[in-house]
Amino acid sequence: MQPSGVITITTDFGHKGPFTAVMKGVIVGRFPEAKIIDLIHDIPAQWPPEAGFWVSRAYKYFPSGTVHVAIVDPGVGTERDILLVQHDRHYFLAPDNGLLSPILDDADDTHVFKLDLSCFRRLGLDEPSATFHGRDIFAPIAADIASGRTNPVSVGIPTYEWIPGWVDDPDVSTGKVSGVIITVDTFGNLISNIDRKLIEGFRQPVVTVAGHEFPMKTTYGRVQPGEYLALINSFDVIEVARAEGNAAEGLGLERGAPIVISDGIPT
Repeated sequence: MQPSGVITITTDFGHKGPFTAVMKGVIVGRFPEAKIIDLIHDIPAQWPPEAGFWVSRAYKYFPSGTVHVAIVDPGVGTERDILLVQHDRHYFLAPDNGLLSPILDDADDTHVFKLDLSCFRRLGLDEPSATFHGRDIFAPIAADIASGRTNPVSVGIPTYEWIPGWVDDPDVSTGKVSGVIITVDTFGNLISNIDRKLIEGFRQPVVTVAGHEFPMKTTYGRVQPGEYLALINSFDVIEVARAEGNAAEGLGLERGAPIVISDGIPT
């Protein structure tokens, strides 16, 4: 696979401090032609499932050969492994803590490696610090893969074992799908982990969350301001929203809340 020279970065670093900028400095120091794109940096601290959700939903909008770096790493500096994954003509680099489970669960065309720490000297890397692997490991490895200087086969050890995701996949039964709210966006929309394909056979889907039932609509403007609705959002998952309002605040819900979609007209 030919690298594209594009690197995306996803973290829970937020926007205070120089951490993300320092990673970018390391990247361009090793690969000046790198095209670095910030995917998201306000992932809730130490919550890998949301990072994995966004990476798995966003990567397909980038060129083949893009390197996607995702760092939400409560175990930094411990014995946890670092995964390098080739999937669907993209590269992924993240701690082995369940973050990449949405990618790894799709086993087709997926090759998984654990980073071989003995490659550091060969790549001219110093001994990494115990608390900033984003700068000392992820950034230089991503730069070298994106530049074509190395690849997962050269710096990784093939593996078929990794830490499972922290959030269970949706439970699917006849006429019913149960999942969770995986994230809440800036507008207070409650975004679930239920993909549209799981309800394609439903004739009249009804969304239930916190004891409230909401009809499915096509977009926010199909209800009056202040009313609640459910829809399939632009990333093809079920979302509960409030027109011109904040559904999370109005319903008193946050990530992790259960959500159920049932078919109002069973076959």
